[in-house]
Amino acid sequence: MAKQHTVSSRSAAMRPQRDLWRAVTKGWSGRCPHCGTGPLFKSFLKPVHHCESCGEEMHHHRADDLPPYLVIFIVGHVVVAGYMIAEPFLDWNSWQHLAMWIPITLAMALAMIQPVKGAVIGLQWANYMHGFGGEEDEAAEIAQGG
Repeated sequence: MAKQHTVSSRSAAMRPQRDLWRAVTKGWSGRCPHCGTGPLFKSFLKPVHHCESCGEEMHHHRADDLPPYLVIFIVGHVVVAGYMIAEPFLDWNSWQHLAMWIPITLAMALAMIQPVKGAVIGLQWANYMHGFGGEEDEAAEIAQGG
């Protein structure tokens, strides 16, 4: 029978509630979701190991594929809507549309990926996910054979 990896309801009930939107907003702005002071990233997409202001550990986050997925979803909808709105008013060839929409797509994606990743890390912190609750992550337990 498979081992259940759940946090007991007693330990979950004893945890202080974390403000989800505040944590997501702090992460979006590139700041620690706990204190809002320390930087969340040490390079473009590499989070710090721990916050230099409050000491909150960040190394165990698991943002993985969600930030790029969200960026593709948002940018795709904005660019396609923009193209569809512009097409009836512009008498352009395909190459002219490509010359306009490809740079817009790239600029939007690059501008959004870091804030979205920070917001996802803030979401995980606020919900005590992936090690932010003090217990070992379920994926890490499974990888270790637990």
